[in-house]
Amino acid sequence: MPAGVSWGQYISFSVAAMLSMLAGSQVVHQYYKPLRDLNVYVTRELQNLPENVQEKIKRELQAEGILK
Repeated sequence: MPAGVSWGQYISFSVAAMLSMLAGSQVVHQYYKPLRDLNVYVTRELQNLPENVQEKIKRELQAEGILK
C-alpha cells in the first residue's frame, strides 16, 4: 500500500478527500453562482468574432440549449 498505510486508512482518507472536494464545490456554486450569467459572457465574446462565425456559433449553442 502507498506510504506504508493500511487499506482501511487509505480508503477512509480517499473518501474524506472526495467528500471534502464535493462539499467545497457545492459551497462555491451556492455562494458565487458562477453559471448564473454565462449567457452574458458568451454573447460578449461572440461580438469579438467575425459576423459569419458569430452566426454559426450562435446556431450551434442554441441547438445545444446554452443560448436562448
